[in-house]
Amino acid sequence: MRYEVEQKFPAADLMVVRGKLLGLGASFQASLSQADSYFAHPARDFGKTDEALRLRQIGDENLITYKGPKLDAQTKARCEIELPLAPGGAAFDQFVELLHCLGFRRVLTVRKQREPGLLAWEGQTVHLALDQVSGLGSFVELEIAADDSTLEPAKAAVMSLATRLGLSRSERESYLELLLSTST
Repeated sequence: MRYEVEQKFPAADLMVVRGKLLGLGASFQASLSQADSYFAHPARDFGKTDEALRLRQIGDENLITYKGPKLDAQTKARCEIELPLAPGGAAFDQFVELLHCLGFRRVLTVRKQREPGLLAWEGQTVHLALDQVSGLGSFVELEIAADDSTLEPAKAAVMSLATRLGLSRSERESYLELLLSTST
């Protein structure tokens, strides 16, 4: 099985964290805008099952992602299946229409400006994200893709990198959950 092992932290100053990551050898790509539309299942409550179905737009790129329940209390390790879709706004709208025909409904769209990066850490490739999330603020995400044989070393690497960066208040709720909790 494929997993994402992630920790996310609120950040007072993304440039300070970026500087620390550069000092450890990280490389960053150009900042990009992401719009993540989350959908509710017609027959089960994803909030209760701790699952998510996300349709992501990055420019003309479209991706559909299923996220399974979290596996532990320290990280946000969970099954993740992500598939590319046809590019462009029309393809995105058609997929939304398909989901609606199947009974899914859009819950909320999370908009963020993301600066992605990579860092080799403890034999792992850590995917970095410096996020400015509309309505929430600044966050740092540390993520490693893992399988059954690399899950535990990936968890350990993410947690040790967070410690090295001085990040200590891990946020286990998703951006969707955080936004929903601020609107109620």
